[in-house]
Amino acid sequence: MRVDRFLSNLPRFNRKQVRLLLVEKRVRIDGKVVSDPHSEVLEFSRVEVDDEVLQVGKPARYFMLNKPPGCVSATRDPQHPTVLDLIHEPDKDDLHIAGRLDFNTTGLMIITNDGSWSRRLTQPQTKLPKVYYVETEQDIGPEYAVTFNEGLYFAFEDLTTQPAELVLLGAKAARLSIVEGRYHQVKRMFGHFDNKVLRLHRESMGPLRLDNALKPGEYRALRTEEIQLI
Repeated sequence: MRVDRFLSNLPRFNRKQVRLLLVEKRVRIDGKVVSDPHSEVLEFSRVEVDDEVLQVGKPARYFMLNKPPGCVSATRDPQHPTVLDLIHEPDKDDLHIAGRLDFNTTGLMIITNDGSWSRRLTQPQTKLPKVYYVETEQDIGPEYAVTFNEGLYFAFEDLTTQPAELVLLGAKAARLSIVEGRYHQVKRMFGHFDNKVLRLHRESMGPLRLDNALKPGEYRALRTEEIQLI
């Protein structure tokens, strides 16, 4: 939200007063004096007028988790353990999952409280690749790569998937890179050839790669340089 709108929404300031506050450089966002009415106020921003704090702000949090199988990509589930059950941090209710994985799919999960950041990571429009290691029941033929690159029509959503890159690693193993996250997308893509996916493991999302030091069920906070990549 623009800072002028943020201040105008408070009952104590009208638009004229807000303009004056900014011109007189009495407004600070995260400790920095601002005079531009277009300056952005985020939910994490600390906003002050003179010495009065109008919004305390809260720290943005970003975690990388190595999801184990048999775990639900949800904040709560009455029957199964969830990925948030693996996160031992305060105020977990503020966290959400950026890019879900199926119950038995393993690998990289990103958990954060920063909605705009997670949207940049997961939205198809940003075209950030999500890379999966795949093992299948039957051999993977050369026609798979051609078909995946052309896109597959999903009748349920009435859409054609965006081009995906498939690299064969063995007769029944491959690495697949997609820029979407449709419902059971990878399994449905291989299902087009009546080939069942036996193992699915996400290795990376955009520039973020799963830390090999993390064992299944373990997590760590993202480093500043990793956060800034998105």
